Amino acid sequence: MDNDYAFEERKNKILGFINDERYTPMRKSDIALILEVPSRDMFIFEEAIDRLEKSGEIIITKKGKIMTPEQLNIISGVFTSNASGFGFVIPDKGADGDIFIPAFAVNGAMHKDKVLCRIINTIGKRPEGEIIKVVEKGMNIIVGTFERVKGFGFVTPDDKKIPQDIFISKEHSRGAVSGHKVVVKIIKTPKDGKSPEGIITEIIGHINDPGVDILSVIKQFELPLDFPDDVYKEIEKIDDEIDCGSLGERRDLRDILMVTIDGEDAKDLDDAVSIQILPNGNFKLGVHIADVSEYVKENSPLDKEAIKRGTSVYLVDRVIPMLPHKLSNGICSLNAGVDRLALSCIMEIDKCGKVVSHEVCPSVIRIDKRMSYTIVNDLLTNEKSEYFTEYEDFIQMFKNLEGLRNVLLDKRVKRGAVEFDFTEAKIILDKEGKPVDIKPYERNVATSIIEECMLVCNETIAEQFYWLETPFVFRSHSEPDSEKVQKLSEFVAKFGYKIKGSSTHPKSFQKVLAEAKDTPEDIIINRVVLRSLKQARYTSENEGHFGLAAKYYCHFTSPIRRYPDLEIHRIIKEYLRGNLNEKRTISLSKKVTEIARISSARERVAEDAERETDNLKKVEFMADKVGQVFDGIISGVTNWGIYVELPNTVEGLVSLKDMEDDYYIYDEDNLRYIGEHTHKVYSLGDRVKVKLVRADLYERNLNFKFEEKEDEN
Repeated sequence: MDNDYAFEERKNKILGFINDERYTPMRKSDIALILEVPSRDMFIFEEAIDRLEKSGEIIITKKGKIMTPEQLNIISGVFTSNASGFGFVIPDKGADGDIFIPAFAVNGAMHKDKVLCRIINTIGKRPEGEIIKVVEKGMNIIVGTFERVKGFGFVTPDDKKIPQDIFISKEHSRGAVSGHKVVVKIIKTPKDGKSPEGIITEIIGHINDPGVDILSVIKQFELPLDFPDDVYKEIEKIDDEIDCGSLGERRDLRDILMVTIDGEDAKDLDDAVSIQILPNGNFKLGVHIADVSEYVKENSPLDKEAIKRGTSVYLVDRVIPMLPHKLSNGICSLNAGVDRLALSCIMEIDKCGKVVSHEVCPSVIRIDKRMSYTIVNDLLTNEKSEYFTEYEDFIQMFKNLEGLRNVLLDKRVKRGAVEFDFTEAKIILDKEGKPVDIKPYERNVATSIIEECMLVCNETIAEQFYWLETPFVFRSHSEPDSEKVQKLSEFVAKFGYKIKGSSTHPKSFQKVLAEAKDTPEDIIINRVVLRSLKQARYTSENEGHFGLAAKYYCHFTSPIRRYPDLEIHRIIKEYLRGNLNEKRTISLSKKVTEIARISSARERVAEDAERETDNLKKVEFMADKVGQVFDGIISGVTNWGIYVELPNTVEGLVSLKDMEDDYYIYDEDNLRYIGEHTHKVYSLGDRVKVKLVRADLYERNLNFKFEEKEDEN
């Protein structure tokens, strides 16, 4: 740790010197002399310079002078490629928006590479650049389908953002045959129009073998299938039951009536609720969260693996957990009828939804009932529910929770929280992993109860620790860019809706969504509004949450499956014990910044992997339905075709080559196609009938063909 601290200190000192406005480019030896680097520390200085160059934070010119990219008008960032060969650089800093990189200026960079680029042109408001150096390879491996051709072969990447097939010589093929899913390591990057070359390092299996499709996605996103040996050795020492004789200062809440409410198939139960109505009419809500930090000790092998994973990943056929099952489904899971350690947030909430007081305390709890959303919803909405007798002792509790939910939801709506109305898909698989049905996830009063309880708890915790000025991990959602708001305003105006000027108050978005509800364009308005917003992320500074219209927000309620929640629990417990001295505060401040960065990145990876597995199973589900006609809605209009979404959330493309009845002109401003001769119009949000003409398991996509528009005779 001392070496790490010395390195960081030296690196920051070098950067501070180079970024000083009085700095003039000089050689490494001159900088060492001016900074008075002692000879015993030269190896740290040399390593710091080397890492800064590799990360793209500094550039060493041909004359050996050290400068920052900004001083050379060079931008560092991450390259995102496109199947057509061009791409974009997402700048690390110092530039507004992405930089377009034409195909001729990619210069051998591949998808996700860390690069340096130079602006060569500006078209409209978008800068155009060329890549001048690949600083760091972004992908260690590529997963794809192998095809043998005489004495060699090639691999078509599963990630469609990689435009080139990868050449595989015979000696590097490991005996793969056509149709094998393989893992490839790149040994030569693309240059002068030639394909990249690679070595097959692993054969996953044949594309038609059961389970190979999901395993390919797991490999593609480099998701860990197992835990390291040192993690298993560590958890062997963790008891399966808590020791009630060593509870210390924990609050004993085992006599308080409390339940968990989750989906039927949930196994990692990390939140429970209790509620009382106080004599003054206020609600006393208890949100009790599994105390995972009691078992995952800081800097232990278990902790290091948890932050490396960042989050549990919920694929269509399995969960890749952040923590081993002994914890996630065992001692940490709030199973009914057993004692469990928790961190409880107990809030008094008035009839207007204001939290008038609260306390957070380590506790020991015992869940009285493990409830499902389905049963709780039935108890609250069905006067003849078959569950009344079995859950008679809990009925009043659920009614009180519903009353609180109504108060909290009303408060959030009044302040402008943006509520999207999307249908999420649940893909049902048989024992062999074949999709047999796609059903919408049901949102009901029970899911809303838990949502509101968790939201108010997360806000309460975030506000408290913001004002305490301790190091913390916030969940931030920034205001949308004014340019995107303007484009959104112009788009919704075509449907008769209005966003005031370039308003960036969430109420403006909420109002449009409410007005569009239950209209034919409801789905499209929701989707376009969502696309205009930025992604939420983890930050070490409080930036507020635009979508929730919340000044303070964090993730406290799911430490079994999210690392930021686990770190927040540690900070809270250290604060309660009075351990946040100056030294610890300084070290935590650095740590939470890194945790926020890693957790945000791992969240993106998890989302992409989950989306990819859902997509491939949707394609497989539709594979035996080629030739069938479906009702759908136009969900996307692009210069390469029209996307149509079916009621079951399956989406496919109507390619321009399949629009044979006319020559269609793309109207980008109005997101529509117009027939040159027939004047037939296909616009975003139109309801249409389509025939499924192709279901390509290799490419993981569907192709539709228009049958007729719904409003035609």
